[in-house]
Amino acid sequence: MIAGPTAAGKTLFAIELAKIFKTIIFSCDSRQFYRELSIGTAKPTATELASVPHHFIGHLSIHDYYNVSMYEEDSISLFREESVIHPVILMAGGSGLYIDAVCKGVDFFPDPDPELRSYLKGILTDEGIGRIREMLLERDPSYYHAVDLSNPNRILRALEVCMTTGRPYSVQRLNSPKTRDFRILKIGIDLPRNELFDRINGRVDKMIAQGLLEEVKGLFTHRHLNALNTVGYKELFEYMEDKIPLEQAIENIKTNTRRYAKRQLTWFRKDKEIKWFHPEQISDVEDLITEEAGR
Repeated sequence: MIAGPTAAGKTLFAIELAKIFKTIIFSCDSRQFYRELSIGTAKPTATELASVPHHFIGHLSIHDYYNVSMYEEDSISLFREESVIHPVILMAGGSGLYIDAVCKGVDFFPDPDPELRSYLKGILTDEGIGRIREMLLERDPSYYHAVDLSNPNRILRALEVCMTTGRPYSVQRLNSPKTRDFRILKIGIDLPRNELFDRINGRVDKMIAQGLLEEVKGLFTHRHLNALNTVGYKELFEYMEDKIPLEQAIENIKTNTRRYAKRQLTWFRKDKEIKWFHPEQISDVEDLITEEAGR
């Protein structure tokens, strides 16, 4: 598993390792799953994708329903198939919840009822996030005090589970790791903070030059979809709605991407099994994988 913040260099690092071990890469970047999102999600280029087989990139439409439990099932099934051929398989990305789904497993929760989801989103729109926080506090005070209260999607999902099952979401989150039939080596890729932020700013400028605005314009009518509630897209939607000037939208993308990188690092730093490396330390990681595979 190769994890780390956005723009740290995970894609190229994983590709070089895959070439060394003659293996494949599973993406665990949840926004790269969608075929319509390319520039803004920093998908590997066509050349990079052709150089090493990749899975879970562009295999969904923004209109498809997909969740972390489905990803766990799909990836574990494919792991078992591919491990017959490849003794070493790489998983790379920055979506911590999806990484944990493969490494630890997730508990089963029912799919959301469309009418219930619509009802809760209506409350969020009409009454604001404060109201859905109150609803969660009433039904599951334990999760209320654990969840990121600034993240409406997580609050809504917990409410869906509470209201669908009649039981607190926290009670159903067992957090007991599942036993996997493969060994897991966790590698983290990171850079000094100023270098990482410079790379983020530069990558946003590059995305704009590559045509991100045109990509977003083609998705404008679908901006209500969850898949498009994504840094790099939602800021440009605001520009297209005449809420902010283009220069401000671009600056907001940079700011929000830096904040996202900080949140990713906070998530990954909690996992003490992750061994951290600079993206130029590929030979050190090669030695570590070789040593681990030989045990």
